[in-house]
Amino acid sequence: MGKPVIAFVTGGYSSEAAISYKSAITIENNLDKSRYETYRIDITPEKWFHLTPDGTEIMVNKGDFSLDLGASIIRFDAVLIGIHGTPGEDGKLQAYFDLLNIPYTSCDATTSAITFNKRYTVAVAGASGFHVAKSIHLFKKTHHASSGLVEGLKMPVFVKPNNGGSSIGMSKVNHPGELDEAIAKAFREDDQVLIEEFISGREFTIGVFKSKGEIITLPFTEISTENEFFDFEAKYQGKSKEVTPAVCTEKMAEQIRNAASGIYAVFNCNGVVRMDFIYNEAAEQPFLLEINTVPGQSAASIIPQQVAANGWVLRDFYSMLIDEALESRKK
Repeated sequence: MGKPVIAFVTGGYSSEAAISYKSAITIENNLDKSRYETYRIDITPEKWFHLTPDGTEIMVNKGDFSLDLGASIIRFDAVLIGIHGTPGEDGKLQAYFDLLNIPYTSCDATTSAITFNKRYTVAVAGASGFHVAKSIHLFKKTHHASSGLVEGLKMPVFVKPNNGGSSIGMSKVNHPGELDEAIAKAFREDDQVLIEEFISGREFTIGVFKSKGEIITLPFTEISTENEFFDFEAKYQGKSKEVTPAVCTEKMAEQIRNAASGIYAVFNCNGVVRMDFIYNEAAEQPFLLEINTVPGQSAASIIPQQVAANGWVLRDFYSMLIDEALESRKK
């Protein structure tokens, strides 16, 4: 029996495609070619294609997600999803692969769609007994003005695109007069906007994944930033300080790990996800901010740092994710 044939998909349709291509460098350098036959597939608004070593573009047959190499037709045993934003993080690709019965290394279509929507994420988590910030959900079609919007929310608030990641279009608003501009900025990125009450505390982010059916948490990271919050600059341009593993009490560590594992189970997650929390010391509780179902894998990203802090190498970690997807096909 030959090696499993794996498609690694990158690119995407949103402004986050640039981050996907950064992640792609790390992922491609750490795929175990001795165990898998791998093909990179670029998914762009214009075309889905595989670039051969000699620079030839081979288009993907979208009818069955195969590649015609002339001498042979390549059919995939599983897909490693490395697309941040749409269509790889919001459930669209997952639904497509489900229709084709091809397993993949991420949450399913339903979970991906819910977690991509920040408001629905905190609604489900809050209803399941986890701590979340108070928030307001706006839709571009029905939104007219900010007056009275934040009644019931304490300033400061965060205003952010409801779908998407990488902190693009996000603002911290300290005074009601700044609200309209922040909402307009967020609406430039998305048709939905989330206004969320600021929770003071320490910010932690934790990777969680499943291997052989067991939910496992990685050593988590504390983030502090020179900027007012963990924005795009802080995330990708070195304007933050990240400590992995975080230095905190065992009680705090256990609460964060337990919350992360519990949320992973409630949302029926698969693959590696990254959850962001604020630990509010007055309440002595972690508050969930968001769930990233396709977390960044670039050199500056958190998950590779956490994998290293656990004493693992990325090659073995990615193999665990691929093997879990392959195993799901047998069930």
